[in-house]
Amino acid sequence: MLTIGCHLSSSKGYLAMGKEAVSIGANTFQFFTRNPRGSKAKAIDEADVAAFLSYSKEHGIERILAHAPYTLNPCSKDAHTREFAWMTMADDLKRMEYTPGNCYNFHPGSHTGQGAEEGIRLISEMLNEILKPEQTTTVLLETMAGKGTEVGRSFEELAAILEEFSNQMEQAAELKDHMGVCLDTCHVYDAGYDIVDHLDDVLEGFDRVVGLSKLKAVHLNDSKNPFESHKDRHEKIGEGSLGLAAFERIVTHPALAGLPFYLETPNELDGYAKEIALLRGFVK
Repeated sequence: MLTIGCHLSSSKGYLAMGKEAVSIGANTFQFFTRNPRGSKAKAIDEADVAAFLSYSKEHGIERILAHAPYTLNPCSKDAHTREFAWMTMADDLKRMEYTPGNCYNFHPGSHTGQGAEEGIRLISEMLNEILKPEQTTTVLLETMAGKGTEVGRSFEELAAILEEFSNQMEQAAELKDHMGVCLDTCHVYDAGYDIVDHLDDVLEGFDRVVGLSKLKAVHLNDSKNPFESHKDRHEKIGEGSLGLAAFERIVTHPALAGLPFYLETPNELDGYAKEIALLRGFVK
């Protein structure tokens, strides 16, 4: 069965998100851990979490994905910005343990003129400091479109972060299993990976450079911009430069079988419901 959902507002709590997901035919969802462009996080309501965990078992909701705020930049040249990133992620990962065994996704950040190599070192340093052997949450690096000084615009940069993280590792070897990648269809297409006409080649390249075992989630987004534009503007499924046929190939590709898919398209709930039904129809 296809595991698919969309991005939901966390303002009303976990149980409300679970019920919204079920109402639109989803069996997973993504949410922001806090204000996406700020620092405040809503206090955890343990009763709400308990009710959600019970509800999710009853309704088959699994592998929810938390998204870090956009303001998190662990590889900025500004020390205060890096400190904010460290504090925010550390707090988020503690909060994630209320819903154990799920994933936490973040944009690797922008090196702000320091160079990709230094950006990679700083990102890996943060991860090594924050991740703990006892955590159950898997932290995901998101593939980026390549705007400005973004780090993570290529599979090689993502692999370098993971490798540097392993090299810096001071904790138990189990920490390697706490890291993975979330592939964003809009981002990789904008970055220059042709998943429309050469999906097999792109996935083979990912496996060769990063390893498909590290791919833990997929963001499903069409793109408002053409191939290799290095922009980042999401479009509804089938209404952008990727086109509907590409998404049929993506959700039915054997290399992606079993992965959770998350829509981040410009939609309200009814629009997400239509997209989920459409994509489910491709899976026999």
